Amino acid sequence: MNLPRLDPKDLLAPENRKPAVVLLLAPFLLTTFKYYGSKAFYLSHLAGTCPMFTDGGRTAEVYHFLSAFVLLGLVPALVTRFAFRESLRTCGVQWGDVGYSMKALLVMLPLAVLAAYPGARSPEFMAEYPFDQGAGRSAGEFVGHAAGYLLYYMGWEFFFRGFLQHGLRQRFGPWNAILVQTLASCLIHIGKPASEVYGSILAGVVWGFVVFRARSLWAVLLTHWTLGVALDYFICFR
Repeated sequence: MNLPRLDPKDLLAPENRKPAVVLLLAPFLLTTFKYYGSKAFYLSHLAGTCPMFTDGGRTAEVYHFLSAFVLLGLVPALVTRFAFRESLRTCGVQWGDVGYSMKALLVMLPLAVLAAYPGARSPEFMAEYPFDQGAGRSAGEFVGHAAGYLLYYMGWEFFFRGFLQHGLRQRFGPWNAILVQTLASCLIHIGKPASEVYGSILAGVVWGFVVFRARSLWAVLLTHWTLGVALDYFICFR
């Protein structure tokens, strides 16, 4: 079988430059986030020198949320705006088809809450969430936790369903772009409860489709945030 000739210069061809940057930057940012943006890294290496709150668990959670916002959200946004010279609207940062988004939310939000409830009774999920185990000490602390969580999901959704998925669409087509971001989002879940890892596959495909159909990230962002907050609420106040 004759294989096509592989020329390194092809990587720099105009049609390959953007997807090459996206696909090279993605594993670098995800690896950095996984190793240096985690609660464990903060508690092991930074807790003694960079305290933000008297509660170490709360500080570690805020560090984790900010790491996601910066590494998965801000850095790709800057690359999109200044390296690709594109508006963030090309990544779904716009209202898009509001009617479709509202219809999708009517379906997705109840399902997110229903999916969260059984997970809250699982010892695996209870050991993993919430990121700050003290988030349920009071209603006020939980509200602060939920607000901070929004930063986390803003970074997460912009990276996977915005930067990665939209960045590959033109070169690979919409469905392949959805499948690539689904692969990446599934792999970054490895180490979490098995049902969450498998669920991330279904969510990656469905939410990727919704983002492309709605031409916007906000409905999926709200759904993902609702899922995370509902799970933590049921764990803390069940």
